[in-house]
Amino acid sequence: MSALIVLRSINRIIGILFLLCYSYQLLYVPVALLHKKRAKAAASIRRYAVLISARNEEAVIGHLLDSIRRQDYPADSLAAFVVADNCTDGTARVAREAGAVVYERTDRVHVGKGYALNYLLTQIRDAWGDDYFDGYFVFDADNLLAPDYVSRMNETFSQDCQIVTSYRNSKNFGDNWISAGYGLWFLRDAAFLNAPRTQLGLSAVVSGTGYLFSREVMLQGNGWPFHSLSEDTEFTVNSILQGHRIGYCGEAELFDEQPTSLVQSCRQRMRWVRGNLMVFLKEGGRLTAGLLGKNALSCMDLLLSIPPAIVLTVLGVVFGAALTVVEILSGGPLLPMLMATLASFAVPYLLLFLAGALTTLTQWRHIRASAWKKILYTITFPIYMTTYVPITIMALLGKVEWKPIEHRAVMSIQELK
Repeated sequence: MSALIVLRSINRIIGILFLLCYSYQLLYVPVALLHKKRAKAAASIRRYAVLISARNEEAVIGHLLDSIRRQDYPADSLAAFVVADNCTDGTARVAREAGAVVYERTDRVHVGKGYALNYLLTQIRDAWGDDYFDGYFVFDADNLLAPDYVSRMNETFSQDCQIVTSYRNSKNFGDNWISAGYGLWFLRDAAFLNAPRTQLGLSAVVSGTGYLFSREVMLQGNGWPFHSLSEDTEFTVNSILQGHRIGYCGEAELFDEQPTSLVQSCRQRMRWVRGNLMVFLKEGGRLTAGLLGKNALSCMDLLLSIPPAIVLTVLGVVFGAALTVVEILSGGPLLPMLMATLASFAVPYLLLFLAGALTTLTQWRHIRASAWKKILYTITFPIYMTTYVPITIMALLGKVEWKPIEHRAVMSIQELK
């Protein structure tokens, strides 16, 4: 058998495996589209602590704290805590002036959001005890909250959910194709992954910011023991393995700033890719064993959705490039080879375009951008997603470390709405 035939067979197998891993998500689409919102029962008032890890965020953190103060939730049941983590600006001062309890942390060795959150929880537990707060919200300093955010999350939290994540929207969707790519991905993640997962009784997935966990979860972990490059994925995996089902509240809307620089975006997503890979290398065995437990389908969902995106992408690039080289060296007809290459790019582009278009159409009123930008960035969404190919390879081969993202979308919740 010639090398050409072998490589063609391998590429077909990789393509088939990719489709098999993700085709089940097509079942989520009708669940999301046909879902009707159900009325929620009245929820009792609980006391919540808001955890904010901030590093040189003096430009934006005041607006987040202002949106927290403007919640339609009883103010005496909601306390904001900020850890000014290795800051060299006025973050601590601005946060204190905005009414938050602020702790300043200086640690150049244990760097990252996970370490900062654990430090903050330690300070809160020392000052307030383990039993004062019923739950803990986690936000990034650049976030803004809709006025009913906490009330809506409290309703879902009251339905026997130990962990709840929310609807993640963008402050700066219309800035450029990069911020729009992030925005569409997070909107799709909320509307077409987490929402149908919840409807089907599966666990949602926590994504970076905008989530709530109970006192029991905090005590079970003795604080925040998640310090990987992707602490949100680590938290999700650990929670599901502990038997928790992560709930989703689509009525609780959070606004997040997305990077607009390709360099910053690549650096951030390299961290996500490397972090996710390390989490699954560490916990893959337990997740596989979890296929026999009560959260079997949620374990399968995680195993099928994240690791294949890393492994199959790299294999596809390597063997796809090898096939192209061998075909050229074989001296075959150039036109058929070019057509086959174009087809190999056209099919993924079309699928990604359809995913982006469906998200844009169904979430149209939530997207903060002009109509022509919504249409334009639906077209560029596949390009944004394609950049994950070199990013994934760089994440596996290069040096990856946590670095803060510079925030420039400075606005209040009133200006945004």
